[in-house]
Amino acid sequence: MSSMKVLEGSYSGLRCAPCGKSLEPCAVELEYMGSRFNVELPACPSCGAVFIPEELAMGKMAQVEHLLEDK
Repeated sequence: MSSMKVLEGSYSGLRCAPCGKSLEPCAVELEYMGSRFNVELPACPSCGAVFIPEELAMGKMAQVEHLLEDK
């Protein structure tokens, strides 16, 4: 699976709250309104929890949401 890198900067200090493990960059698939997007995000290697930073949720993801809703 080819994934798009959507984050700039380092999120290496983040830890999973339930597991306590360090988050690692991981290819994940996001789905919204029937469209799928392959992106690289910090995720827990143990439980698979994915961290979506506020700047991504309020920035790029919000832009994509508006584009899809306008179709």
